[in-house]
Amino acid sequence: MIESMDRSIQIKALSSEVRLQILRLLADPATHFGTQWSADPVDFGVCMTLIAKALGVSQPTISRHLDILRQANFISVQKFQKWSYCQRNDPALTDYLAWLKQDLQL
Repeated sequence: MIESMDRSIQIKALSSEVRLQILRLLADPATHFGTQWSADPVDFGVCMTLIAKALGVSQPTISRHLDILRQANFISVQKFQKWSYCQRNDPALTDYLAWLKQDLQL
């Protein structure tokens, strides 16, 4: 079971439209980032630079948003050479939604 502090981080992570857009894009990386040449976007993840470009935000801004999503365990980040790649953590999102439904007794 995830502690309440972790849930507050998850709630914060989903309170931003930019972070929700990131999660939407990462739900189907082949469609949104199929031209990524440095690694397979489905198997390895999507380069942070491409996520920033897709959303039209600066590198420091996207890094902060991605760090919040990583702290919430909604994405994983792995480094390869000089780039960082992100993948959506669907089991963590499913767990959060189940917790929210139970907590609100829906």
